[in-house]
Amino acid sequence: MSNIIRQPCDEGVLRSGGTGSPCTPRVGMWVLTATILGSSMGFIDGSVVNVALPAIQQELGATAVDALWIVESYALFLAALLLLGGSLGDHFGRRRIFAAGVGLFALASVWCGLAPDPGQLILARAVQGVGGAMLIPGSLAIISASFDENRRGKAIGTWAAFSGMTSVLGPVLGGYLVDTLSWRWVFLINIPLAAAVLIITLTRVPESRDEAAGRLDPWGAVLATVGLGGLVFGLLEASTLGFTAPVVVASLLAGSAALTGFVIVQHRIREPMMPLSLFRSRNFTGANVFTLLLYFALGGALYLLPFNLIQVQDYSATAAGAAFIPAIVLMFFLSRYTGALTDRFGAKLPLVTGPALAAVGFGLFAVPGAGSGSYWTTFFPAVVVLGLGLSILVPNLTTVALNSVSGQRSGLASGINNAFSRVASLLAVAVLGVLMFAVFSPALDAQTERLGLSAAQQAELEAAKVDLGATQSPAGVPPETAAAIEQAVDEAYVAGFRVSMLVCSGLALASAVSAALLIEGKRKVSKRP
Repeated sequence: MSNIIRQPCDEGVLRSGGTGSPCTPRVGMWVLTATILGSSMGFIDGSVVNVALPAIQQELGATAVDALWIVESYALFLAALLLLGGSLGDHFGRRRIFAAGVGLFALASVWCGLAPDPGQLILARAVQGVGGAMLIPGSLAIISASFDENRRGKAIGTWAAFSGMTSVLGPVLGGYLVDTLSWRWVFLINIPLAAAVLIITLTRVPESRDEAAGRLDPWGAVLATVGLGGLVFGLLEASTLGFTAPVVVASLLAGSAALTGFVIVQHRIREPMMPLSLFRSRNFTGANVFTLLLYFALGGALYLLPFNLIQVQDYSATAAGAAFIPAIVLMFFLSRYTGALTDRFGAKLPLVTGPALAAVGFGLFAVPGAGSGSYWTTFFPAVVVLGLGLSILVPNLTTVALNSVSGQRSGLASGINNAFSRVASLLAVAVLGVLMFAVFSPALDAQTERLGLSAAQQAELEAAKVDLGATQSPAGVPPETAAAIEQAVDEAYVAGFRVSMLVCSGLALASAVSAALLIEGKRKVSKRP
């Protein structure tokens, strides 16, 4: 669910146009079918896996750190290689790279569905991320290149409508598969979808490329992957080893050095994948700072929420998948109206009020306790308020990112802002995972110290803390003590969840402040060539 909200600037990539020959209406129908199904595969697997993680933990014996890696391995390669994946399509053919991405994603999905242990599932998810980095930008670029300006608006509307349906139905379908069949079907369901996409793509979708595309930037992609990977690895290992462990220190230093190298390379090479000159625009810089802060909060909150609902509140996987639907419905119906706020009031006002509302929503998530009541009186108000905030900020964020640069660079600007949102979610899961461990452990100790556990039982419980909300009672304790430990685990998880939600609320407020300070008012325009 960490990617249940469609990333900002997807529509911006589509509207930016592309180099290719517009197709006939009949061919256009097949183009939309292939690209909608293809991008839906990547979107669904990025959004519904969290609903399956509690079941994966139980069946494969995965720790909470393993669960973090199952999400992060996919997100890491998707975020780091997204811009390179789009460039590959421009150079070697969008249809070719899109089809290769779909094929790789499908093979990795088979591996995920058959994985016998957490390690193999993590590796398979990483391969999925590579495939996703090829197919997701490829699907948007194919639509952009296949429709002229007169028909592109209708194509975008069709794509957006089906993406909205995927947002609503995907997590619910994932939860239903977990409840009725197995978590493995969350991955295996991609196989028939991929087969249909490949058949349509290879037989009906025309090829296109950008003959004027600049050089590829493989060094930038390698440094971004190593940098982000080093930071994520260090943070996740710090949750159990501590920040002073040599492997953690080395990983964090290596990641920081690689990201520094990435910035240097982007500054020095002639055709970088992320031109730093774009950040001379105050609005573009502001939009990306805003995106990092807001999508960090959103990605972290939506990663942790299903664990709370399933492991603590005893929701079914289907119910947990449906919990965020009210926010998606609000965004679907309100975004077309709130998107006009920038034209009327300027970008600053909606990008301050939207995250302020979102901050209230994140704060409301911190209110319910363990087993505190009906969804409608606990989590529903938080979902609605957060949905209202997102309905205001998401369409206007796309607008300001696009309007901050000249028209011929709007596609690149959209891709960069999209990548920033994915990097933010990637880092959020790692950072908030560390925070959860830091709060959960002492909270559980405080809850269980009065239970009179033996030294051996205390040691067993200490070792089990790595499972967070899935922590089991030590063997041999009386039933009433086991029940008390189970309640203590729930309370400790809620304590960590509350702190995390308050951090997310603070970050949403920080994004509002960043918009107030960096985004220019209605009468000011800051565009760069």
